[in-house]
Amino acid sequence: MKRSVATIDVEACCPQVLAGPLSEPEAELLALGFKALADPVRLRLLSLIADAPEGTACSCDLEGPVGKTQSTVSHHLSLLADAGLITKEKLGRWVNCAVVPERVAALRDALGG
Repeated sequence: MKRSVATIDVEACCPQVLAGPLSEPEAELLALGFKALADPVRLRLLSLIADAPEGTACSCDLEGPVGKTQSTVSHHLSLLADAGLITKEKLGRWVNCAVVPERVAALRDALGG
């Protein structure tokens, strides 16, 4: 079942994983984010977007650094967006992406960092 981060309140979620048992919705939300980050291409894309000038990156500038086609980059960006890790804004045939810092922080905090 595909779950969107929008269906669960990120602010209400994400206690530390080792602090006590997670509820099913908390575990699902955390797993969605960690699953998205478990792929090396998506992890690189997230780091490229975070490092981009002004905090946004055009999908057209992400193909070369990861060595993937436009369709593959688009697929990976969609998975990052579905996990709530980035936002996407369509501009013509390209997409501008930005990291959602609160979502990344929630994943980091869940591991006690």
